[in-house]
Amino acid sequence: MRQDSRLSRMLHVLIHMGRHDGAMTSDMIAAMLDANPVVIRRTMAGLRDEGYVRSEKGHRGGWTLTRRLDQLSLLDIYRAVGEPSVFAVGPAYDMPGCPIEQAVNATLIDVFDEAEQLLLKRFAGVTLADIADRFGNGPLNDDAVAASRCE
Repeated sequence: MRQDSRLSRMLHVLIHMGRHDGAMTSDMIAAMLDANPVVIRRTMAGLRDEGYVRSEKGHRGGWTLTRRLDQLSLLDIYRAVGEPSVFAVGPAYDMPGCPIEQAVNATLIDVFDEAEQLLLKRFAGVTLADIADRFGNGPLNDDAVAASRCE
């Protein structure tokens, strides 16, 4: 099963944006992530809809943050990217009439719900500034952003 990396990728982008002087275009972000600019615009639109970024058209246009990194939590961004599933495993519904399958599924659902609530609580307690503090705090210029294509 393929992992959903939208949360990780957008956290990456937003921290770069928080350290970048000026707007970042979808093309810049796409080059940094080795992604399609259309996919970037679609994903960034979810962040814009939540009020975390704004976009401006034109020569000096692009995406900018509307909040500081210490005002954005992992939970905020998780919700803005569509709350992707946090678990790759889940119940099976091959034999819905089987009481054993029903018991297994009920137990798994309870355990996954409890684990998800703990994870979301943890997400709420971590800001993007907490992540950014794990490395240097200097601003990034266009050349540094272009050279920072992370793989």
